[in-house]
Amino acid sequence: MNTPNHKKSTQNPSVYDVIISGAGPVGLFLACELALAKCSVLILEKAEDPHSPLKQLPFGIRGLSAPTIEALYRRGLLQELEVHKRLKNPHQNSGQGSRRQAGHFAGIPFHDGDIDTSQWTYRLPSSTETSLISELEELEVVLSRRAEAQGAEIKRGFSVTDFHQAEDGVTVQSGNQTFQGSWLVGCDGSRSVVRKAGGFEFAGTEPEFTGYTAKVDIADPERLQSGRNVTPTGMYLQSQPGYLVIQDFDGGAFHSTGAPITREHVQEVLRRISNTDVTIHALHIATTWTDRARQATSYRNGRIFLAGDAAHIHAPLGGQGLNLGVGDAMNLGWKLAAVIKKKTSEVLLDSYQTERHPIGAWVLDWSRAQVAIMRPDPHARALNAIARDLMNTRDGATYFAGRVWGVSTNYDLGGDHPLVGHSVPNFEFEDGTTIGALMHDGRGILLDFDGHASLETLASEDGGRIKYVSGRAKEQLGLSAALIRPDGIVAWASDNAPDCSELLKAAVRWGMAEPV
Repeated sequence: MNTPNHKKSTQNPSVYDVIISGAGPVGLFLACELALAKCSVLILEKAEDPHSPLKQLPFGIRGLSAPTIEALYRRGLLQELEVHKRLKNPHQNSGQGSRRQAGHFAGIPFHDGDIDTSQWTYRLPSSTETSLISELEELEVVLSRRAEAQGAEIKRGFSVTDFHQAEDGVTVQSGNQTFQGSWLVGCDGSRSVVRKAGGFEFAGTEPEFTGYTAKVDIADPERLQSGRNVTPTGMYLQSQPGYLVIQDFDGGAFHSTGAPITREHVQEVLRRISNTDVTIHALHIATTWTDRARQATSYRNGRIFLAGDAAHIHAPLGGQGLNLGVGDAMNLGWKLAAVIKKKTSEVLLDSYQTERHPIGAWVLDWSRAQVAIMRPDPHARALNAIARDLMNTRDGATYFAGRVWGVSTNYDLGGDHPLVGHSVPNFEFEDGTTIGALMHDGRGILLDFDGHASLETLASEDGGRIKYVSGRAKEQLGLSAALIRPDGIVAWASDNAPDCSELLKAAVRWGMAEPV
């Protein structure tokens, strides 16, 4: 089934700038970024119907972290999401006041009142939320609409079956049809055909448990505690009527069999994990998953890239997977577009690996650490108790919240200023305009709080690659000027009179100025 695309039909290029395999949130967000920069994009998605019960609430619920929320806000997409306006996270015990659960690590909660947000120096009153709830279907609908409006083409019912890359492009096979592209990006999930056919090494560790997500009718739900419960034999979560998540430490054995998930099996596992004789009347839908943790050793092979679950898989503990993938797309999109539009050399693309691979490796270790202290054995229980004590301190809760919500995420870009490599604070100008709202067009920004004539001149000479923004902000954090990449990362900053030579070096490095 082909989705209509009137803009594409008028262009009809014989070779697409980028072909993306997979129309999940990662592939769609990447398409939005590329199409925003006027690149021609084709998405091939194997599923004919984008709708699935597993993408809808409560199965499709996803927690959005600070970097993802900022990315959506900076492209004018956040305002189109509705689920978070009416739903709080059903995976958490609500509590009261300062003891309201704000998140968890390995099922151990941290609470609102214990988090010291003053430690997050670059979070301003005008900053977006640190966490929000959405669902997969909502995200895909919003991103599909934006991608197609910008000229991207989505072909559903077309799975990538093979491809061949040459020096100047990629030929992609989908059944008996072929498509030509200059670049191919695999956003096709944990079983990625692009990754396998592209010869990427996928290194990591094997699972320790089978996870279950199920919608059931329970005869006696009062026998189960609400919220997330770590037990001597595993973990179970009951939220919303009949919505269950269970972890059974069987080494991933049941998941690997591919056996049908029956009512009797789910009831047996739930009874064993919860240590109750709870009865399941009916099983409506269920799926399994594991904590297998693997990561591609390289995210690029010539003209082929990986992003999202195609590049890294891990247990969905703490809801890091979607956020990690959107971060990949935000990082790769503007860089690939800059190369396609010949604004810079392919050297810029190397930074995708150097910036995103360490973030992915950290998330995998974060997932492994949670599994390590959730095991049903005395050693894990001892570690669990120590982690719980730490999380009940102000510094501990702040650390874990900053990690879970991505507040502390940054890149090592070098440079002397502490803001370099961090997401730009959402500075609010005296007229109420924010930096995030000025980034909808995907251009880099030269932010000048002190009206330096030299900076305005430099921006005017770059051929429109950089947007020059001057004015006083309500809170400036002592900053005089900053260069902001299209993804919102600060590439250069100064608290004093700017050194234009250093600024120009940074602008050239990130494809925002011509080499001198």
